[in-house]
Amino acid sequence: MGSQLGTIFRISTFGESHGGGVGVVLDGCPPRLEIDVAEIQLDLDRRRPGQSRLTTPRQEADQVEILSGTFEGRSLGTPIAMLVRNKDARPSSYEHMKDVYRPSHADYTTEAKYGIRNWQGGGRASARETIGRVAAGAIARKLLHAVAGIEVVAWVSRVGNVESNVDPASVALEAVESNIARCPDSAAAEKMIERIDAARNRGDSLGGVVGCVARNVPPGLGEPIFDKLEADLGGALMSLPASKGFEIGSGFEGTKLTGIEHNDPFVPGEDGVPRTSSNRSGGVQGGISNGEPVVVRVAFKPTATISQAQQTVTREGEATTLEAQGRHDPCVLPRAVPMVEAMVCLVLADHLLRQRGVDVLPPLPA
Repeated sequence: MGSQLGTIFRISTFGESHGGGVGVVLDGCPPRLEIDVAEIQLDLDRRRPGQSRLTTPRQEADQVEILSGTFEGRSLGTPIAMLVRNKDARPSSYEHMKDVYRPSHADYTTEAKYGIRNWQGGGRASARETIGRVAAGAIARKLLHAVAGIEVVAWVSRVGNVESNVDPASVALEAVESNIARCPDSAAAEKMIERIDAARNRGDSLGGVVGCVARNVPPGLGEPIFDKLEADLGGALMSLPASKGFEIGSGFEGTKLTGIEHNDPFVPGEDGVPRTSSNRSGGVQGGISNGEPVVVRVAFKPTATISQAQQTVTREGEATTLEAQGRHDPCVLPRAVPMVEAMVCLVLADHLLRQRGVDVLPPLPA
């Protein structure tokens, strides 16, 4: 089962939604990086359930424990293991669904692949697995800022058909966190909250889009062929539960433009470093960062678990109707924001360390 990400800055997540706990082992973190458990906890608090009426009412404090890899508040350069124990698991809530395939879940596909599945919640496919990613992403965020001054901010860009008007160049974390929708456009946020409340009340759910910007990314990160920066970002972000689409820069809208309309003209920058006067490339050209902000968007489907009656089949192939019970988000978007930030931080941290390896090599003889 693919539970690893990264080449140098590598993570391996573990755990199930209703097991003893979930967590991550992070390998490749450089030594002597200051590790503050409170900073890790801050991102986990943004991800945790029960934080507002727009999220699942499951009550989990998601308190992180660092088991190894740090000493006196700094990384040792050895594997960093982090654990969050499940405190409010209720596996019995899924007893009535253990022999039924839930529509648009991983129940059938997991069983088809492995011949066995944990029917208690989503098991390994649950969004609770992302706790390990967010914990490791907080350390990646610290590394990015310490080494290169990189800042990563994500926000809810759209819920259903409610679109926000946000400038990626100036969006701030404080504005994102100013409301429970995590949308820095306050007018759009009010409409989003209304739509999510209405969907929850009728036993339904909504999807949408999370935008993310990484500022101060230096030029040179990424590879020109199979490990293109946008390819690794896309792979990491599309590995998130409920993700269904990825765009960078102009994305699909860019296909409506001509070449002269889409190209980003170069202009002189400070210290002779070229800059571009537009950023339809989204900060990446030829698979390699060009020094402009890296701007991406991730589409998330409506939450698959809803309380309305749905047609499905049993494990024996018999038709039945399912009315799901349990505690679930009517919209994953607000809690997906720190998950998106974490994945972007993890990919950038890995490529930053990979590039440092290239930079320190002596030039080859002519």
